[in-house]
Amino acid sequence: MDISEVNHSLFRWINDLGKEFPFLNPAFIFIAEYMVVLLALTVLVYWFTRDKDNRMMILCASIAFICAFAIGKISGVFHSNYQPFYELNDVNTLVHKEKDNSFPSDHTMLFFTYCFTFWLFKRGWSMLWVWLAVLVGISRIWVGVHYPLDVFTAIWISLASATFIYVLVPRRSVTQSIIQLYEKYESKILFKRTMKNKSKSV
Repeated sequence: MDISEVNHSLFRWINDLGKEFPFLNPAFIFIAEYMVVLLALTVLVYWFTRDKDNRMMILCASIAFICAFAIGKISGVFHSNYQPFYELNDVNTLVHKEKDNSFPSDHTMLFFTYCFTFWLFKRGWSMLWVWLAVLVGISRIWVGVHYPLDVFTAIWISLASATFIYVLVPRRSVTQSIIQLYEKYESKILFKRTMKNKSKSV
């Protein structure tokens, strides 16, 4: 059995679970499509706590995702495949998606890059974010829009990018300078708004 057959067989096994346990489909649809909203809100909360470590974490996660996304696009030049619902018969397709190259999974890369970076910086309970990212990856197969190979490749690219950026970026003085420059202008904007509000209330 070659890798293509393993890829298809594993996809069938996971995707067919939606037919066997249809009561789970709404949960997996939500995870596959809308969990990204939770991630976005978390990123905003971490950033606007105005904690320097949190801001460094978000900055590193964002740079790591840009790197992972670029590597993913390059990988897609050397290998490509359409979504399973386009290439295979009798796929349990639960969400709408336009036909394009699904290798690797951008959605999975986004989650794994951020969630693994959260764990690198905070450890401990932050491992729950990694498990959430795993669930998101599985959900993309469950709803029929990605093969396991799309997801596994996205995970490895994300882990490599997040680890590389975590080791390299926080120790650079230029990174500290960027955050300090942002905070300088943020403080000025907040100060101006506070003064305006006070003048209006007088």
